[in-house]
Amino acid sequence: MINKPAGCTSHDCVAIARRLLGIRRVGHGGTLDPAVTGVLPLAIGPATRLLPYLDGTKAYLGRIQLGLNTDSDDLSGEVLNENPWPLLKKEQLEDLLSLFCGEQMQRPPNVSAVHIDGERAYKRARRGEQLQIPPRPVTIHHLKLLEWNVAEGNLAIELRCSAGTYVRSIARDLGERLGCGAALAELQRTSALGFELNQAIPLEALQPSTPLLDPLLALGARPQLKLDTAQWQAWCRGQRLPASSAVDYQNCDVVAMLRPDGSLAGLAHPTSTGELQPRVVFDAAG
Repeated sequence: MINKPAGCTSHDCVAIARRLLGIRRVGHGGTLDPAVTGVLPLAIGPATRLLPYLDGTKAYLGRIQLGLNTDSDDLSGEVLNENPWPLLKKEQLEDLLSLFCGEQMQRPPNVSAVHIDGERAYKRARRGEQLQIPPRPVTIHHLKLLEWNVAEGNLAIELRCSAGTYVRSIARDLGERLGCGAALAELQRTSALGFELNQAIPLEALQPSTPLLDPLLALGARPQLKLDTAQWQAWCRGQRLPASSAVDYQNCDVVAMLRPDGSLAGLAHPTSTGELQPRVVFDAAG
C-alpha cells in the first residue's frame, strides 16, 4: 500500500515497486492520473489474483476551480475558455452538489483510459480526434462541500464513489450546470479497495523487508470459512466443498477460505446447490 506521489503514473509506480522489491509479479488496484496523489494498493505475487474481487469503492479529497474549461477537465490540460463564476452562497453550492449523489450516468473525460474501439481514449484525443464517449453508470455515495472560496472561485470537496467514477467529470459537469465551466484543480485518494491513507507508505520506502498487509484485511466483512486439514487438501486439488451452516452466504459473491492455520487459502463462490466452488486457489496441488 503506497502513498502515490504526484508526477508519475500508476504503471510507473508498479515498475518502481518491482525494482525495489525484486519481485516481478506486482499489480495495482485502481489507476490514478499522474497529478493525483494518495492511496495506490499494490498486490504482490499471488495476491494479484485477488484484485478483481475487492471492493472497488474509493474516497477522495479534491479541489475544483470554477470559471474555465480545459481539454482534459483538469488544470493539466489546455484552457479552452474562461468565464466569470456566479457568486453563490455556500448553501446554494451544497444544494447543487447534492444533485450529483446517488446512481447516475457519467461521461468519462476525453483524456482518459477508457477504451474506444479498442484504443485508449486519451491517445485518440491527443491526435486531435473529436470523441463522443458514451456515459457509464456510476454511484456517488457521498459528496460533501468542505470549503467555498467565492473570491477565488474554488471549492474543496470530499467524496466516496464507485469504481469507474471520474472526479474530473464531476468538476466538468458542475461547471456546465453553473454555466461558467470548471476543472479539477487537485485530487488525493484517501481510500481504495478497503485500505486507508494512514496505512500507506511512501513509494521510495519500499524494500524487500517491508512488511506486507494481510490480504484478509482487503476482503473486509466477506464471510470466512476455516478449513480442517482434510478440507484444505481437497481445496488445494480444486474440489468443491459443502457450504457450512455456520456461515451466512446470503447475498454473498465470494467466501474467504482459510487454511487450518487461519491464513488465506483462496476464494470460493457459493453455488445454488449448496457448495463452494473454487475461484482463487493458493497452493494448488494440480
